[in-house]
Amino acid sequence: MKLLPSLTAGLAGAVALTLLHETVRRLRPEDAPRMDVLGMRGLRKLLGKADAPQPDNDTLFNVTMAGDVLSNGLYYSMVGSSRHALERGLALGALAGVGGVLLPGPMGLGTAPTNRTPQTQAMTVAWYTMGGLVAGAVARALRNR
Repeated sequence: MKLLPSLTAGLAGAVALTLLHETVRRLRPEDAPRMDVLGMRGLRKLLGKADAPQPDNDTLFNVTMAGDVLSNGLYYSMVGSSRHALERGLALGALAGVGGVLLPGPMGLGTAPTNRTPQTQAMTVAWYTMGGLVAGAVARALRNR
């Protein structure tokens, strides 16, 4: 696995995912997944356990977005740079989407942000899958270059 192409592909997938999330949540507030809310809840929870000061809402949102892009970028970088990058991206994205639907409740982050409606659940899985496919496509393009 070549590190730089993998990280570049992962970042591309993460940015695509975040742009989609942020665009659609503004256009369809009634049923769009709210991964930003889950991220902010998680960060507040971690800061509380560490007895760290709680940031204001704007700072919390910005830190959460940066953390989302970084963590999703690292996750999607596992597509690698082999000829199977697109297939790996599909699998990684679908797994992340299913996790986004199933894990927030057991993690104590609430279920509404990704389980409000069947459409919310479907969008969560579809968007993470799309992020994985973008990462895989970028990895493939970089490999063929």
